[in-house]
Amino acid sequence: MPPPGVCMSIINARHKGDGYGTVDNPEVFFKQEYKRLKEFCIDRQVRYIDEMFPPDRRSIGNGILKPDDLKQVQWHRPGKLVPNPSFVVDGISRFDFGQGMVGNCWFLASLGALTFQKVVFQHVVPLEQNFVKDYCGLFHFRFWRFGRWVDVVIDDKLPTINGNLLFVRSKDPTEFWPALLEKAYAKVCGSYSDMSSGTPDEALVDFTGGVHICIKLSDPPQDLWELICRAGQSKSLMGCGTPQGETPANTVLWNRNRGQAVCLVRLLNPWGRGEWNGDWSDRSPLWETVSPQDRALCLSVVDNGEFWMSLGEFCRFYSDLDICCMCPDFLDGNSSCHWKTSYYEGRWLAGKTAGGCLNNREQNFWTNPQYRVRVGQLHSECASKRGEKNMLVSLMQKPDKRNRALVKNLHIGFSVFELKAQRGKFPADFFSRNKPVVQTKNYVNAREVMELVLLEPGEYLIVPSTFKPNETASFILTILSKAEAHIQ
Repeated sequence: MPPPGVCMSIINARHKGDGYGTVDNPEVFFKQEYKRLKEFCIDRQVRYIDEMFPPDRRSIGNGILKPDDLKQVQWHRPGKLVPNPSFVVDGISRFDFGQGMVGNCWFLASLGALTFQKVVFQHVVPLEQNFVKDYCGLFHFRFWRFGRWVDVVIDDKLPTINGNLLFVRSKDPTEFWPALLEKAYAKVCGSYSDMSSGTPDEALVDFTGGVHICIKLSDPPQDLWELICRAGQSKSLMGCGTPQGETPANTVLWNRNRGQAVCLVRLLNPWGRGEWNGDWSDRSPLWETVSPQDRALCLSVVDNGEFWMSLGEFCRFYSDLDICCMCPDFLDGNSSCHWKTSYYEGRWLAGKTAGGCLNNREQNFWTNPQYRVRVGQLHSECASKRGEKNMLVSLMQKPDKRNRALVKNLHIGFSVFELKAQRGKFPADFFSRNKPVVQTKNYVNAREVMELVLLEPGEYLIVPSTFKPNETASFILTILSKAEAHIQ
C-alpha cells in the first residue's frame, strides 16, 4: 500500500480484456474446474453433487420459506421432474421464464435484456450443454464479478415442493436453462435468499463485464431517443426502474420511431404479467392510427408483461435508465472513435488511506488514494460537439463477504481536481486551496457510482473516497476516455 497521498499511475492499471479472468479465459470459481469435474464424473459414471452449493436448506437461505415449507423441500434433477428435459427449447426468448418465490425481479429484468443480445448471452450461458451427450448432472455459467470473469459450476438438483420448482421456472416445463442459470447466480450471491432485492444494473454489469451508464429520467439528455437507439444497435443491455421500487424493474427491449408523431419504447415486466394501460398500451385506440403492417409487427394483445409506452410517458413513470455495454462508443454515434479503458483495484484503509469526503479537506481528505491523469487532445475524427462528455468515471465497491445480503455498502463518491505544475503527493493545503471541477452529485450507499464528465485537455487528479473517514473497504476505479488519457 503506497503512503497516504501518493499518486498511483493508471497507465500501469490492469486493463479489462487482458489475460486471465476474461470472458474467454475466466477464473475458476471456488477452484471447481468444469472440465476436470466432468471428466471425473463421466469416468466414474456418477452424477455430480456440488459440495460448495449443496442441495439443502443452506443454499436456499433464510427468509424465503416458512419452516413448515422448508421441511417439504426436495431437490430433484430435471430428469425426475419431466420425462425428456432440455437445456434450451426452440431458442432463447424473453418469454421463456417466470418469477418464483424469491424477490429477484431485478435479476429477471436483466435476464430478459440478456436474451435480446445473443452474443452476450452466449458469453454467460454456454449453449453446448445438454441432458443427453456426456450428461452427468453438471452445468456451468460465466459471470463478471468485481473485475474478473468467473466460471461457476453447479449440479442440476433444483429445489421443489410437490414436484414444482420453487424459484424461476420456464413456461415450457421441459426447458431448464433459466432455473440452472438462476442457481449459478444464487451460488455466487451466497444463496437464493441473497438474491432478494436489488437493481437491474447489478446483474446487467455481471452479465456484460462492461460499462454501466445511468441516466436520470427526471432530467434526461436532449438526445435520449437517439441514445436509446444507438445503445440497442450496439448490443447494450438496458433496464429501468421506478422510484423506491414501486413497481418491478423492467427490461428496455427495443424502440421504434413512429415518425414525427411519437417515439415508442418497448418494455418487459419480469413478472410476466401486468402491463401499462395508458396511451400505446395493447388496447389503446392509438394503434388504429398506424398502418396494419406496423400494427401486426409491433402489437401483441396478450397479457405477457410486454408493452409499449411513448418516450415522454416513459420518462415520467420511470426514474432511471440503466445501459450496460462492453464499450460506450455508442454515446456519440461516431464509429471511428473508440473509448479507451483503464482499470484499477484499490482500498481505503482506516487510519491510513480512508480520509473521508471533502468535508474533511482540512484534516485527512488528502490521505485518500489519488489518481493523476493527463487528458490529451481529441483526434480530428473524434472531435466532440461543444459541451459533449469525453470521460466516464466509475467507482465500484468490492465486498469482503460472499453473501450478498450481508454486504453493507458504504456511501462512496469521487472528486476530480485540475492540476497545474504540482508533482509528487498532494498534501492537505492543495485541497483547501483548490475546488473540484467535477464531483459525484451525492455520496450514495450503492454498489457503484458513475459520472459522465467533460474534461478539457490538461492534467487532473481523481480522488475516490467514502463519505465518512476511517472506513475500510476495497474498490474498483474504471476510467473510460474518448481522448488519450495517461500518466504524465
